[in-house]
Amino acid sequence: MFKAGFVNIVGNPNVGKSTLMNQLVGEKLSIATFKAQTTRHRIMGIVNEPDCQIVFSDTPGVLKPNYKMQEMMLQFSESALADADILLYVTDVVEDPEKNMDFLEKVSKMTIPVILLINKIDELGTTPSSAAENGGKKTAEGRSAKKNASPVAVNPTERLGKLVDLWHRLLPKAEILPISAANKFGTDVLIKRIKELLPESPAYFDTDQLTDKPAKFFVSEIIREKILRYYDKEIPYSVEVVVERFKDSGSVIHINAVIYVERDSQKGIIIGHQGQALKKVSSEARRSLEKFFGKKIYLETFVKVDKDWRNNQHELKNFGYDPE
Repeated sequence: MFKAGFVNIVGNPNVGKSTLMNQLVGEKLSIATFKAQTTRHRIMGIVNEPDCQIVFSDTPGVLKPNYKMQEMMLQFSESALADADILLYVTDVVEDPEKNMDFLEKVSKMTIPVILLINKIDELGTTPSSAAENGGKKTAEGRSAKKNASPVAVNPTERLGKLVDLWHRLLPKAEILPISAANKFGTDVLIKRIKELLPESPAYFDTDQLTDKPAKFFVSEIIREKILRYYDKEIPYSVEVVVERFKDSGSVIHINAVIYVERDSQKGIIIGHQGQALKKVSSEARRSLEKFFGKKIYLETFVKVDKDWRNNQHELKNFGYDPE
């Protein structure tokens, strides 16, 4: 008896969906940073075992769209509700459970198995206020704020129990599983339960296939990840990366990538004084690409301005934001 199915991961921004996806697949396919809205596309990761094939999908965080790109990102998340065999709804211990209730109501009406994952339970030792303020980030500022804050007695077990009760009311048909994706706590139990719930079916993809995305996609994502890590404020969210050349010569891969921004001032920030900022991003990206592909990488990056591309339907489709 062979089983196969689509296990789609949804939830609000910054709850750990991409970290979970990478842990379940065993490969880094999705960007995982402390910044919200890092995942922009629906990314499939395929796990093949002798008796089953699990097709995981990471999706953008659910949010109220402010521009066309976010509208298309929301369509990726909503499409994951339509074709799932099993739905993983990810929350964490600090977010407001009633955030984006419109989407949650759609989840509550689903007839397929839904597993509600309360992620980041390793943070239950912090006070609710300090955890929420720092978004779970273990930074020096966060530790200082925690040290100087008024002590609040928190019973982690009691707090988790209250969260479970609240989610039982919001999603009464869902199974609830506390996890810590970053620490791999509960993920083995999750995998076991997914295998139990998978429908009988032949495999949907070749057994040697890891993802539905082409190599160029991961080049763009790796470069964008470095930009997310090294630039602040609006810059990372105004950036799109397009690979214009990807030539695999066997021992080396030659890549030309264009970093698009919305304004001339952003172009200057990306490049930096005497090109040092862009050089740093490119060097870090090249090292990660060599690790990802297992080959020597020759990477050239360029920066161009494409004004207001996040609200341009034609450009968004060119950049791959068409859910169809």
